[in-house]
Amino acid sequence: MTQANTEPQPPQTPPAPRPRLRDHYETRVRPKLMEEFGFRNPHELPRLAKVVVNVGLGEAPRNPKVMDAVIGGIAAVTGQRPVVTRARKAISNFSLRAGMPVGVRVTIRGARMYEFLDRFINIAVPRIRDFRGFSTSSFDGHGNFTVGIREQMVFPEIDYDKVEKIHGMDITFVTTAGRDDVGMALLREMGMPFRGHTPVHIG
Repeated sequence: MTQANTEPQPPQTPPAPRPRLRDHYETRVRPKLMEEFGFRNPHELPRLAKVVVNVGLGEAPRNPKVMDAVIGGIAAVTGQRPVVTRARKAISNFSLRAGMPVGVRVTIRGARMYEFLDRFINIAVPRIRDFRGFSTSSFDGHGNFTVGIREQMVFPEIDYDKVEKIHGMDITFVTTAGRDDVGMALLREMGMPFRGHTPVHIG
């Protein structure tokens, strides 16, 4: 007679809760955009495709500690380890050789993307000094929006004791809108505070 396996099984990890901005997009944003722009096919509705965070570090080749600190900081902010960007060609005036590290970049999608956007809008942006809303002129003609942040310290995930240098970053919100007005409406309804527009409160 075969004896049943009585070894205790490890507890199962419960599934992570859905990001609230994803639920907000599906229940509130999609109907609003369909009404505002007259979309007939739900597949035409724009969505946020990815977020790209890019940090340029001119002094990275001379100070590896700065690069290590930035990698750790961006990983803490985005929840994903960034890749090192390298110079494509040599620039003698800056003593830069091809292949030298010049910054970091990370691309986030899915649940991590929605969670980052939520923290960015509701935690980081209110910590920006003298903030009066983002300019709507920072779209690229295809519905994608890039914002420059002067200091990484607006993100509470940054450990001040591990900061080697104050640096900025560019954050690009890539959408499937194809048009700036549609892209702006999408991000506005997701809570992005644009200058001259009433911010949408996410409950």
